[in-house]
Order: sequence, then structure tokens, then C-alpha cells
Amino acid sequence: MGAELLRLLWTHPKVTVTAVTSERLAGERLDRVLPHLRGLSDLAFVALDAERLADEADVVFLALPHMESQAVVPVLRRRGRRVVDLSADYRLRDASLYQTWYKAGHVDAAGLAEVVYGCPELYRKGIAQAGLVASPGCYPMGAILAITPLLRSGLGRPDGIVINSLSGVTGAGAQGRKIDPVYLFTEANENLRAYGVATHRHTPEIEQELSVAAGQPVTVSFTPHLVPLNRGLQTTASVPLARGASTADLLAAYRECYAGEPFVRVLPEGEAPNTRHVVGSNFCDVTVVADPRTQRAVCLSALDNLGKGGSANGVHSLNIMMGWDERTGLGAPPVYP
Repeated sequence: MGAELLRLLWTHPKVTVTAVTSERLAGERLDRVLPHLRGLSDLAFVALDAERLADEADVVFLALPHMESQAVVPVLRRRGRRVVDLSADYRLRDASLYQTWYKAGHVDAAGLAEVVYGCPELYRKGIAQAGLVASPGCYPMGAILAITPLLRSGLGRPDGIVINSLSGVTGAGAQGRKIDPVYLFTEANENLRAYGVATHRHTPEIEQELSVAAGQPVTVSFTPHLVPLNRGLQTTASVPLARGASTADLLAAYRECYAGEPFVRVLPEGEAPNTRHVVGSNFCDVTVVADPRTQRAVCLSALDNLGKGGSANGVHSLNIMMGWDERTGLGAPPVYP
């Protein structure tokens, strides 16, 4: 996530990167650790010092392991610095849910009280005024954008929602020195596996935001899968229909919900989202199909887990926070082939 963020920020016309941090790599030149950035910077990694960052930057992006942002955010906010957190530390508004799913108490009540969930399509006005933004997880972003129009319009019922998502291996992060064997090439290649079945930590985040869209509590069945891709995430959600509706009716609700949104593309009837068409971008492609036989809607989305599901979406929030054009630094089309 951090590497992709740096790639985007280095070409952002309104941003200067003043510091990069890493506990494990402190002292190493950035372009030795990330050779694809060779020739772009002479920065070296430094150990994380929140007070020093507050001296050197107006806005700080955090791409830290879970539970570590809580030690940094209070210092940065006390110093008046704006923060975009790419970790899960501030995504859940209810601290008890954080305790339940991350097995640790949340220690920054003030941060939870002020944070804005960083989905521009849902919280643009809040992000514009925010001092702290929690960027969504990749699976929640795919599910939320795929399902929200149905719940907002009343065409979908909030009960019995089933979500299956498939993500590339970069969703697990850089792994550091200790690599989970399931992400080794020999294990991931030519393989497809479900994981975190009924226990994945993104579940309460999905339920939190779909509950807002529905105006009532929503419980979902969510199953993630690992697929042999570097990057890319596909979501298929089955949502009960509240009343009879055609595919054309459902698509009309999606077009209304996302009218004017620069990075959500509602596909024409008969076309399905494809990860190949969004990789390297901040786009999310969505569509929906009515299934009159089961009285359900099949909702589909595709995004780049490091793009709209990660760093690019964080840059999108940055642009809104700073009052810049939302497309700034994000105008390049997806990488194809």
C-alpha cells in the first residue's frame, strides 16, 4: 500500500513528499528498497517520529500495521496535521467492535469521535472538513459500492445479503520478513482458496456502512477468496429484492446514485466488471442484474485493491480535503494489458 501511494504522490502536481518512514528499513535509501522509483528521489527511510513528521509535513498518510496508527494519530492531530489512515484503526466507529474483531482495545477515543470514513462517494462533505480520514478496506469498498444503490433506493432488502469477493495477493501487504506460506508463488499460483470464512475483519466494516445506506442494522454473510493475481478485486453480492424490478430498473437506480461520480463507472446492461479494466486506477466498475426466478439482485464490482481499494482512494480523499480537483494526480487510465 505504501509503495503504491508513493508512486501516485510522486506524480501529483500539488504534493511534495518530505519524509518516508519504516522501522525495519530506517537508513535505507528509498530507491534501493523500491527500485521502480529510482531517479525520482534521494530520500531515505527514517524511523517513525510523529513530532518530527508534524514539523515536516502538512498532511501525513499512515500505512501502518493494525493497532499502530493509534499511537501516532493523537500526536499529529494535536499538532494540527491532517491525516489519512490507510489501516483499519479508525474505520469502525464502535470501539467495542474493534475489540471484538481485532482483539485489542482502542486507545484513541478522541480520534474515533472526529474521524470521517474515507469513501468519497458516501462522505464527500465530511471528508472536505476532516482532520482525520479512515480510508476503507479493499473488500468493504468493493462491497459497499456494489450494494449501496439498492439499499438507498429501497429496491433491495437489508436481510439475507451474501457477499463473495476475490482479491489478488497484494491485499495481504508486503509481508515483511515473515511471509505467510499461502502467499508464496508455489501456493498461490494455479490455486483458488477461501479464507477468513465467517471471521474476516472487514465484515463489521461492510455491515457498518451498509447499515447507514439501509437506515437500519444490516448483517451480511461475507467470504473472501485469494486468487493468483498481483492486484485486482472482484465482488459478487446477492441481495434480496424488496419488490419486482427489472435489470433496467436496477441500473437506473445505480446511475442515479453515482451520477457525477468521477471514479465509479456503471456499466451498460449486459456487460460485467473486469479487474483487467481497472488495475492501476482509482476506478470501480459496477453493475447489477435482476434474477426474477429467485427475486434477488446480483451486484458486481471490480476495482484495484491497491487503487480504489487502497492508496488511490486515499489520494482521492486528500484532494477533497485540500479543496483540489478530485481527479488531480489520478487522471491516468487503467493499465492495459
